Amino acid sequence: MTIDIAHAETDEQIAATFDVMQQLRPHLERAAYVPMIRSLMASDGLRLLALSEGDTVRAVAAYRVMNMLYCGSLLYVDDLVADERVRSRGHGARLIARLKDEGRTLGCSEIQLISRVTREQAHRFYFREGFGIECFHFRARLG
Repeated sequence: MTIDIAHAETDEQIAATFDVMQQLRPHLERAAYVPMIRSLMASDGLRLLALSEGDTVRAVAAYRVMNMLYCGSLLYVDDLVADERVRSRGHGARLIARLKDEGRTLGCSEIQLISRVTREQAHRFYFREGFGIECFHFRARLG
């Protein structure tokens, strides 16, 4: 089966990423998904990169380019998820490689993401892909 990695840009392409994205973000609702992604694309420059086997999306990455005082331009990965039914087949590694290439092309100095402390399998994957832990991410809920 042919593997393709492409940006999801049409409403149909964005909608096709929902089932995989919902595995990472179970609170998402199908009816609100495309409008939410469209809104983030317009306001924050969010982009969706989908890895497909034939017509089936197998992995998705949502990312944006940010400019920070401490490092300049960086590619920030909001979400990265491979379909749980086909994990450990290299789909996540292919997406990471493509994101790194995308970052270099866009003039980014680095690629970043955060991962909850409980996601140990994901951490092992990120270490294998050349990521390291460099700081703590602090968070306080408001309201």
